[in-house]
Amino acid sequence: MQKRWTVKKYQPIPEQQLQAALRIHPLLCRLLVQRGIKKYDEAKHFFRPTLEDLHDPWIMKDMDKAISRIEEAFFRHEKILIYGDYDVDGTTAVATVYSFLETIYPNLEFYIPHRYREGYGISLQGIEHARDNDVSLIIALDCGIKSTDHIATAKSWGIDFIVCDHHLPDPILPNAVAILNPKQQDCPYPYKELSGCGIGFKLISALAQKKGIPMKEVYQYLDLVATSIAADIVPMTGENRILAYHGVKQVNETPSSGIKALIQLSGLKEKLTTSNLVFVIAPRVNAAGRMDDARKAVNLFIEKDYDKAYTFAEMLHADNFDRKEIDMTITQEAVSIIQNDILQHTRKSTVLFQPHWHKGVVGIVASRLIDKYFYRPTIILTQSNGQVAGSARSVTGFNVYEAIHQCKDLLENYGGHFYAAGMTMKPENVEAFQERFESIVAATIDPDLLIPEIVIDSEITFNDITPSFYNIMRQFEPLGPENLRPLFIAKNVTDTGYSKIVKEEHLKLSIKQRNSHSISGIGFFMADKFELVNSKKPFDMVFTLEENEWNGNTTLQLKVIDIRASA
Repeated sequence: MQKRWTVKKYQPIPEQQLQAALRIHPLLCRLLVQRGIKKYDEAKHFFRPTLEDLHDPWIMKDMDKAISRIEEAFFRHEKILIYGDYDVDGTTAVATVYSFLETIYPNLEFYIPHRYREGYGISLQGIEHARDNDVSLIIALDCGIKSTDHIATAKSWGIDFIVCDHHLPDPILPNAVAILNPKQQDCPYPYKELSGCGIGFKLISALAQKKGIPMKEVYQYLDLVATSIAADIVPMTGENRILAYHGVKQVNETPSSGIKALIQLSGLKEKLTTSNLVFVIAPRVNAAGRMDDARKAVNLFIEKDYDKAYTFAEMLHADNFDRKEIDMTITQEAVSIIQNDILQHTRKSTVLFQPHWHKGVVGIVASRLIDKYFYRPTIILTQSNGQVAGSARSVTGFNVYEAIHQCKDLLENYGGHFYAAGMTMKPENVEAFQERFESIVAATIDPDLLIPEIVIDSEITFNDITPSFYNIMRQFEPLGPENLRPLFIAKNVTDTGYSKIVKEEHLKLSIKQRNSHSISGIGFFMADKFELVNSKKPFDMVFTLEENEWNGNTTLQLKVIDIRASA
């Protein structure tokens, strides 16, 4: 797949000023400035995040109302229901708040809606469960901000809501006793990008302060908060960076029984990073809701006994194995459909429908098609309960939600945001929807957006790549949106003569640059670039830096992203 390379512009004056203050490699200062860090104190907070720098939870709008209502429930011995979404953010949020409340109050229950029977957010079935079980207060986590009608119904039944959500509110807010959401226009809370679990963490932080409970009792849940931050793809800035930094530290030193069991089952041996949380831990947690019932994920996280937690972890591990098998099969079917349909080759979008495809993985399949096969806005549809349901994913820079909105007359329901959305429609509307969506994308998308872009932080020479340079760069962890792993370009690189193809599809590189030392690299699934590398002509390459351990020795190597001939 052809890619376009874009090198970020550099800012010489801030870089020079920061380099004078920090006295580290100028390239490292460039990376910091790109991340908005231009002063010594900002760099200090970046490299050494402290929990003391977290904002006071009482600044958040309605926090006083939320705590007052919870204390009233305690006083009246009311039954409290902790309600959350079925993904990683929702289940970690429920587990965090439930586990903390359980230490000070006994009359609790939690509820996770079923992905297929109830769908996302507050469900009628959920509040009916609350009514039938004498619940009078529901604390909703990672959902609720758009559930105006269902929360009104609950209110009419004598059930109050505290909504803890981080999604963008609509102009009309639900009638809850308290809404904790920094994205409310009149909320003075200074950091707006907390995860749903992060807002739950703020709630129990305020409650702990009110009751005189030591904050170490709250901090014990930071491994769950870090998992939510990593999995929910929120910016790795401000408070998220602080919480993730200390949460990842806890994952490696004193993880909860549930996280420890997932690590054990995944076979991870090395020190964990946010990348491990995203690609190893999160899929296993998400698989519970995709394949079956996400309640088992909460049960995993609230279980203190390791052996019992391990049993729940095995269930999630099995769900994830099934999920991988199913999404791989569907992906192969989807690729085959496209390859065998000549009309698909000229389209600017992909919209595929098969009634037997598993609803729980259609979003994953859409993302996989974009990443590895056909880089264009993609919708994968299946049939469930007599309706066609699907997930959309987009390419960088294209608003897929707006394109779907222009097809609303063909849809029963839809929702989402710029890069991802979901929809339902009648089976007889599928073909019309495919054609309408394609015509809208074709008429509105910039052709450049159909070529994947690699955004490069900076050019680098091999002589810049030293252990001391890498040791400082490693402290950019935790990585995530707005603080991604630094991506470099090296120009006029040549093969030493020892590069080769390994396992038929990967590229093992031994390369040099002018008068530099040679360095090794690995390009996964890049065997097709071997001819260019082996031609003895200079080439340019984009890569990240990583450590490679082999036979007890640790060396730096390049993880290659793309290669092309030098200009």
